[in-house]
Amino acid sequence: MTTNENLNKSEFCFDSRPMRRTQTGRPFERRFSLLLVAIFCLLNTAYAQSVSLAGNWRFQVDRQDAGIKEQWFNKKLEDNIKLPGSMLTNGKGDEVTLQTKWTGSIYDSSWYFNPRMEKYRQPGNLKFPFWLTPDKYYVGAAWYQKEVTVPATFGGRHIELFLERCHTETMVWVDGQQTGMQNSLVAPHVYDLSALLKPGKHVITIRVDNRIKAINVGPDSHSLTDHTQGNWNGIIGKISLEASPKIHIDQIQVYPDVTNKQAIVMVAIKGAQAGAAKLTLSATAFNTNKPHVVPPVTRSVLLNDTIITQKFTLPMTANMQLWDEFTPALYKLKVLLQAPNGDKQEKETTFGMRSFKIVGTGFTINGRPVFLRGTVNNCEFPLTGFPPMDEAGWIQQFKTAKAHGLNHMRFHSWCPPEAAFKAADKTGFYLQPEGPGWVNHGTSLGDGRPVDKYMYEETDRMANWYGNYASFCMEAPGGNEPAGRNQVKYLTDMIHYWQAKDKRRAYTGASVGNSWPLVPENEYMVKAGARGLNWVNAKPESDSDYHAAVQKFNVPYVVHEMGQWCAFPDFNEIDRFNGVYKEKNFELFREQLAEHGMADKAEAFLMASGKLQALCYKNEIEKAMRTKGLAGFQLLGLQDFPGQGTALVGMLNALWQSKPYITPQQVKRFCNAVVPLVRMPSFVYKNNEKLKAGVELFNYGNGALKNAVINWVLKDSTNKVIAKGSFDKKDYAVGNCLPVGNIEVPLSGIPTPMRLKLDLSIAGTAYGNDWDLWVFPATQPDIAIDRSRVRITDTLDQETISFLENGGTVFLQAAGKIVKGKEVVNYFTPVFWNTSWFKMRPPHTLGIFCDPNHPAFKAFPATNHSDMQWWDVVNKAQVMHLEDFPGSFSPVLQPIDTWFISRKLALLLEAKVGKGKLLLCSIDLKTDLNNRPAAAQLLSSLINYLLSKDFDPAHAVELSAIQALFTQPSRETWNGYTKDSPDELKPKVN
Repeated sequence: MTTNENLNKSEFCFDSRPMRRTQTGRPFERRFSLLLVAIFCLLNTAYAQSVSLAGNWRFQVDRQDAGIKEQWFNKKLEDNIKLPGSMLTNGKGDEVTLQTKWTGSIYDSSWYFNPRMEKYRQPGNLKFPFWLTPDKYYVGAAWYQKEVTVPATFGGRHIELFLERCHTETMVWVDGQQTGMQNSLVAPHVYDLSALLKPGKHVITIRVDNRIKAINVGPDSHSLTDHTQGNWNGIIGKISLEASPKIHIDQIQVYPDVTNKQAIVMVAIKGAQAGAAKLTLSATAFNTNKPHVVPPVTRSVLLNDTIITQKFTLPMTANMQLWDEFTPALYKLKVLLQAPNGDKQEKETTFGMRSFKIVGTGFTINGRPVFLRGTVNNCEFPLTGFPPMDEAGWIQQFKTAKAHGLNHMRFHSWCPPEAAFKAADKTGFYLQPEGPGWVNHGTSLGDGRPVDKYMYEETDRMANWYGNYASFCMEAPGGNEPAGRNQVKYLTDMIHYWQAKDKRRAYTGASVGNSWPLVPENEYMVKAGARGLNWVNAKPESDSDYHAAVQKFNVPYVVHEMGQWCAFPDFNEIDRFNGVYKEKNFELFREQLAEHGMADKAEAFLMASGKLQALCYKNEIEKAMRTKGLAGFQLLGLQDFPGQGTALVGMLNALWQSKPYITPQQVKRFCNAVVPLVRMPSFVYKNNEKLKAGVELFNYGNGALKNAVINWVLKDSTNKVIAKGSFDKKDYAVGNCLPVGNIEVPLSGIPTPMRLKLDLSIAGTAYGNDWDLWVFPATQPDIAIDRSRVRITDTLDQETISFLENGGTVFLQAAGKIVKGKEVVNYFTPVFWNTSWFKMRPPHTLGIFCDPNHPAFKAFPATNHSDMQWWDVVNKAQVMHLEDFPGSFSPVLQPIDTWFISRKLALLLEAKVGKGKLLLCSIDLKTDLNNRPAAAQLLSSLINYLLSKDFDPAHAVELSAIQALFTQPSRETWNGYTKDSPDELKPKVN
């Protein structure tokens, strides 16, 4: 066919914006004997050429925004800088001060007013708690300038200036002549300089402006906010001049058709010339062990317009290889253009043959059901402040995620660079980039603001530049949680736009929390609601799921930002943040801990809180996997979030490094493509009960499991086998809630309190899972107490005080009577996100810490962190604030306070008071003990300890400090001081 075919606009995404430019080699052998032939070919075959502009540039900051008026494009700039890079990576910008106007909302601005924070507001000691601190800071216009030499081979060719990623708005001048302005957070800025760049020397001047101006995507959008990457000014990635023939390939878009074993290829040719051009398409599998060369397709195209778009059908044959998370087979497509005048150009793109579809309430990949196990990428790159522009950096991140059992990543209100898509393609990872906006906090979507048009333009650019990548499976073009009275209509129209334009991926309007309005046209939902653990009001179990939350939807439901369980800071990280961002927030938290006399507890608090965090993630992920009809989840997050008050929610830190309390292998036990699961009503039992567990399988591996044997074993704390068994060999299809069988074990043979472990494994595979269970005696023996020597009471009255002062031993059960510490809310579950961002919303603690070998726990199976046996002991237990106690005092059982305050708290303490000895407990050890076997056992253990010679408190405490716990409120409490951030620090928003 020699003429342009009519395109079906409802099927294909295509416009005239430029796509990737890939340099290719010259088509001749480099041998001296063929030198004349080579020169002839070079002059007559115009392949793409590239001149790198990386290196030294002249530079000047434009603080007064005077550069355009004063025509800086016609002067020699005064400073120097290296590109690719940012002002920050080059040490440029202003010193960070108390008056720095940040890009990002400060929900809790009490730091600016709190007298205790005064020393951190001093020059030379600035330590902000709400995000990382950059070495320098600058928001505004900056100018970059370079003298370039255009080679003679560029003469008469199409020449473009390629700026792979800029932040944010660019304007370009060549020899003082302006060539235009571009503003994109998601794609390269490409300028056509053909008319201005003749062979020889030229001066290119670029003005980069990183202010939020008329187009406001939201100051908290991760595409630019200081909460994560920082609002940097610069140019990163590839910076070059690209030359191609006058008649050249402008775009290639590939639309896999797996069903028909073919790929539809759209090629746009730019440039007018009389005659017909010849196009040859060839594709080769390049990253698999199975060679596959696709037969080439050749066609003539009549050049009758400036832009000609040609549709090709590329038969992939019966040898077609499919792309997915298990076998990420890729093809390299080469398109050779021969113009009527003899010029040639070859352009490459990669693609994968995959079909990512929605079937009912789930997703399929190439017809096989897939369950998304994802994390949210928030553009956390503290060493540079901007994302990696090389594949290696992204491959490492995706491999780390896969090592933790994940197969999916959502990019919260930003779109990564091309290197991320290349890396995800090669590692087999499903991506959901988003339009680069959290259009909220001073802006809105759908209300006629400039951002409305911008989000369409940006998502167009995303499709044009990255649409061929197999990993680009999903998209939220509206970004994250927008504001706007008309957002539903806007997002509905946007979904319709993309459904008509490009069917290569699935679309949801925006990723949202639970209170956002529903968009009925969403092809799938990314929504909160089907998440969380109800452990505040009900005992932990592994029987419930989220079916009630998802059953009302008839489209796939992906859980929005699941998890958000916090752990205590790891102060060993501080020295690792040796790039452009520093953990001054961690330095502040470390000093706060030391001021409260607990510097030596930092490591213990990290490990204990981390174990609880991991326990919560395990149970929430398993609960999701037990939910029929759920399509997947997106954790927030596998890694820490360094902003929004400092959200230490990750099992990895913000550098994507493991934390010391859990390994990837341990995570992969409960988060994997195949996971055995159990449904149990409880993790805590009496020894007159039976362990009853229903076993089921979560199987989203690379197909059905054939003739699988699932084994189970129950062991005690000495590793002795109590019971074991195997389930009959059978096949398991792809899916979840697949019934395996039942386990029933009498627990009567366990006379003493003990931890058990139930382990499931699939024979011949690495798949397995395990759970800790706890067994306690059904009844507690009576303990004889000498009332003349020991007093057990719930009241610190004068009689009890006299008993103590005269050398008596007192067990004071103070549950419900504590005043000092009453404001601290303690649950079994830890802090959610962080207490700063939510202005001290409960809970305020991060689990408990204790020495399990302390003699108080001799008859109680203690762990040094919150595990299931602690639930009925510590959940909602009132805490004591020990602000009047000696600095060196350590309680027996200590809740770990939020790191923003680090108060010394206690649930159980012992002390010498006068001549007597006191055991003081604020845990309820009286109520409903028949149904609280752990609490009953702890009470028994404490009484036995009280009566033993082991009870010999090391610390002496004044009676007045004990009395203050019952009579005086805390002096040190959280105070917000203001309901707003300081006016002078607010960025101007539109």
